[in-house]
Amino acid sequence: MEIADEQERKPEHDFIQMTTTMNQEIEVPIRNFIASNLLYSKDGFNYPDQASLLREGIIDSLGVVELVEFLQTHFNVKVEQQEVRPDNFDSVANMAAFVRRKTGAA
Repeated sequence: MEIADEQERKPEHDFIQMTTTMNQEIEVPIRNFIASNLLYSKDGFNYPDQASLLREGIIDSLGVVELVEFLQTHFNVKVEQQEVRPDNFDSVANMAAFVRRKTGAA
């Protein structure tokens, strides 16, 4: 009986693992891009994903342009001018959510 219970739980575990992987496939490249191209850091992105990139002084208007270009090329999403707002681009978490919405991965 216990073996059957384990087998029944396995697909859910696989789904959780797959979801975690999908999340990392979005956040990690965004963090790496910011660290390398905006912070010029070899130590990576050492902020929480919810940290405001504007308030922390990590990006300015030119940085936003670079992020838009990065998201369009790396994730193959089209970013409309009206979508370039803080609720989409002010943090790694916001950008990842934006990419998920645009790609249907939400």
